[in-house]
Amino acid sequence: MKEGADTKIQESAENYLEAILMLQQRNGHVRSIDIAGELEFSKPSVSVAMKNLRENGYIGMDDNGYITLLEKGREIAERMYERHTLLSDWLIALGVAPETALEDACRIEHVISAESFAAIKAHVYGNHE
Repeated sequence: MKEGADTKIQESAENYLEAILMLQQRNGHVRSIDIAGELEFSKPSVSVAMKNLRENGYIGMDDNGYITLLEKGREIAERMYERHTLLSDWLIALGVAPETALEDACRIEHVISAESFAAIKAHVYGNHE
């Protein structure tokens, strides 16, 4: 299920990176407390995760605690966000209840191969490459 050893990280890390991207788009800035609120996780859990993401080069944090996505973190976050958005919209269009579609998309986005996602994307947008 690996897309490449360099880009495969834990599902929880993918969720954190996606949340950071969404919060940046919504608020313009992100701190650990924002992530804790968004994901409904404890502040200590988020702090540990941010330390790991920072040490592995996915995020940067300034002296005021503001978090930014570094290049490889942004790539993963954007990929997860695209998958989540397309899959949840597609499931809703197929008649799945929105709440169920969102939950399922959140699970599917982490395990679907790049090839299968590309095929679904081509099908949804009607351009078979």
